[in-house]
Amino acid sequence: MISRRDVLTALSGLPLAALAAPAFAQRGQSAQAMPTRRFVGTERLPVIGLGSSKGVEEIAKNGDDSMRQVLRTLVAHGGRVVDTWPRNPANDSRFGQVMNEPEFRDKLFVTGKIDRPGKDAGIAQFRDIQRSYGRKRIDLMQIFSLTDVDTHWRSLKAWKASGEARYIGVTVSEMRLHQAIEQFVRREKPDVFQVNYSITERQAEDRILPMAADLGVPVIINRPFMNGAYFRRLEKTPLPPWAAEFDCQTWSQFSLKYILANPAVTCVLTETTNPEHMEENARAAFGPAPDAAARQRMRQLIDAMA
Repeated sequence: MISRRDVLTALSGLPLAALAAPAFAQRGQSAQAMPTRRFVGTERLPVIGLGSSKGVEEIAKNGDDSMRQVLRTLVAHGGRVVDTWPRNPANDSRFGQVMNEPEFRDKLFVTGKIDRPGKDAGIAQFRDIQRSYGRKRIDLMQIFSLTDVDTHWRSLKAWKASGEARYIGVTVSEMRLHQAIEQFVRREKPDVFQVNYSITERQAEDRILPMAADLGVPVIINRPFMNGAYFRRLEKTPLPPWAAEFDCQTWSQFSLKYILANPAVTCVLTETTNPEHMEENARAAFGPAPDAAARQRMRQLIDAMA
């Protein structure tokens, strides 16, 4: 029998347009909307999303308009995944108000995370998320960094059964937790899980992404830019001319194109408060993907800068 992993391996050299069927174009726009990939059942998700935690943290200091502009840019390109890490009720509530403004209402796929140990603390955090975001049902509830995972997993399954969470999953963003999340995913088969992966943090290629392909579990990627360390490392280095072969114009697109060339990936979360940067990130979803030879060249270039 041919496994899903075998199929994905065969597809890995295809351009992004072949790996991700295009979403419908927004009415009145001629531009192609962002490509999507299989999520759960018949649902598909756009391949570039927004990691919002740092931007939301800055709302009290800088106001909420930058996040509004970033969301506007994401949605204009057909994106809709907004990943949250609720920590400050005041900031979260203001972000919730933005997400519920008419131009965004019913256009976003909103996630939340539980990061407090203890059943009661986790339930209280979930209720805070529902209130802050003005949503009785959260699209995806996750356990952050496998925090008290056995306790909270029972709660997440109950929220899914009640319809308060459409999907449930877990997240990690550190290599030290890769073995633990592999064991959890094999045992519990969550709807989806998050893991760190980029051109500079490629360890997920060894076991995590092949496992997800074998099991048919969707994967959301975090830390595509290593929380900014990637850009600091490359700030004085020009983009190689050969990156234009796969429509890559910026270092952000360099890492995103590399990630999206792996067909086990469903969606990549990019974190920014700058709408121009969101524009760059979103455009990485379009055009050709680097083939196997190009990806090897990308790895060699990055490794030579270590």
